Amino acid sequence: MEDANDTTEINSIPLGLFNYTQTHLFLFSMVLMLFLISLMGNALMIVLIHEDPRPQQHTPKYFLLSQLSLMDMMLVSTIVHQMATNYLMGTRSISPAVCGARILLFPMLGEGECFLLAAMAYDRYVAIRHPLRYPILINQKLCLHVTTGSWLPGGVDGLMQPGATLSFPYCHSREINHFFCEAPTLTHLPCAHATFFKFFTYVCCLLLLLIPLALLLASYSLILAAGLRMWSTATQKKVFVTCSFHLAVVGVFCGTLLLIYVRPKSYRSVAHDKVVSASYTIFTPVLNPLIYSVRNKDVKGALRKCL
Repeated sequence: MEDANDTTEINSIPLGLFNYTQTHLFLFSMVLMLFLISLMGNALMIVLIHEDPRPQQHTPKYFLLSQLSLMDMMLVSTIVHQMATNYLMGTRSISPAVCGARILLFPMLGEGECFLLAAMAYDRYVAIRHPLRYPILINQKLCLHVTTGSWLPGGVDGLMQPGATLSFPYCHSREINHFFCEAPTLTHLPCAHATFFKFFTYVCCLLLLLIPLALLLASYSLILAAGLRMWSTATQKKVFVTCSFHLAVVGVFCGTLLLIYVRPKSYRSVAHDKVVSASYTIFTPVLNPLIYSVRNKDVKGALRKCL
């Protein structure tokens, strides 16, 4: 047995979603396939946007879309790579440095993506409601500021979490019944009193998730309201279908994050949390390039030109 005061290693259950039965081996293969599809799909989106010489591919809309693809690539690589490595190698430990890196990157990417989705929704509202003034209202400088603002809140939150979380003494079992390191899971393990840190983390997550979600819903509501007043029935149907797809992805991503980080502990279970976590760390990065590219004629045109 390890020394109770030893904090040099944090033992974790490798790939908490699966065991080594035939069924779980099949599910693991599916997750690995989704991981590769997500990497290739998002990498292709970035290449198509930045390598296409046509001017419409270099508007703020597509710059924000390339940032979304970058965040998705980093998110799925951060989570699934370590999970797959532990599963394939059968390892049961993760160093504090690696765990701390995961704790830093996850809120930076997760919360950053929520703010970026809100910025993309506002960009679409301005393009639809004020098409003639769009180049003035959404210029390149503003786009860079918005992108920086999307990365910044989650980055600040992520920088605070690893040092505080890993500084607690872990006097009892240090097994993490999850498939990646995250601050809320680790704060249940220390023998020290971590109530203030848990409350602080809860408030930060609540604000950094509800603010972009409110902005996002407000933007899509304005788009739908403008559509009802301005367009023909055929155009309205097209806009409503597009908004429905976008809101479905947003609901899966932001909704599951809220379930994990804002829901009271008394309503949570480990098994349920792992399944919910898989939806926004594995499935959403696969859906984003499909939703934002399959129905986009500029992206499809760039792909045909590339092929």
